[in-house]
Amino acid sequence: MQNNDDVIEIDLKELFGLVIHWLWLIVLCGLLAGAVGFAISKFVITPQYASTTKVYILNRQNSDTLTYSDLQMGSQLTKDYAQLIKSRDVLEAVIRAATLNESYNSFASRVTVETLTDTRIIAITVTDDNPAMAQYLADEIRTIAADHIKNVMDIQAVNVAEMANLPTAPASPSVTKWTAIGFLLGAFLSAMIIIIQFLVDDTIKTSEDVERYLGLSTLAMIPTKEDESKKKRRKSGSSNSGANETISYEFNNENSGGRETR
Repeated sequence: MQNNDDVIEIDLKELFGLVIHWLWLIVLCGLLAGAVGFAISKFVITPQYASTTKVYILNRQNSDTLTYSDLQMGSQLTKDYAQLIKSRDVLEAVIRAATLNESYNSFASRVTVETLTDTRIIAITVTDDNPAMAQYLADEIRTIAADHIKNVMDIQAVNVAEMANLPTAPASPSVTKWTAIGFLLGAFLSAMIIIIQFLVDDTIKTSEDVERYLGLSTLAMIPTKEDESKKKRRKSGSSNSGANETISYEFNNENSGGRETR
């Protein structure tokens, strides 16, 4: 609301009461938006399945023994290995082997390479709308990348720490997450619309508004036709049938006297 000094004043208690008053509408909008989010995630978006395989890269300076320096050097090079796994040579070789009809950039967006913390194990994850294809592509990347790393980094061995799994449930989209986000977004937007509409409405509605924002005292209030009709309906039940006589008063503007007519 706005006062005489053009300073906007917001009554938090009044806003809270407004939100409580329209809580049913806010919840209804949230439920509708949540239902839309559920329908989109369940029936519109194609589910994606993720398959993960893991490799352990071993780098020995001496082919007979494994030293601490070998372990330390291997840990420092895991990021280099991750870059080689997702390199153009490896992914394009997988595209040709799997006869995929997509570009390198498109395929690379479905491949995730992560180095597990404080280990030399690298996880390779591939997403696809076909769970069997996701498993096949993950294993194919691991096989081709192992040969590529050996040739480039002169690594002795790239061992399989974990074979690619066959996913049984989609990794995305999450129906629960989409539904929750839809509900929260619908409820938030509806609440914001109600609050903004209340704040921009500067009309005077009650006698308290007149005294608060105009600094004037209210001498009288004029009832609307709707209020008069309600009042007549309430009185019609208790009025006497013989009390139909009308009494009116006419006042002269020049003096306080009046003339009574019947």
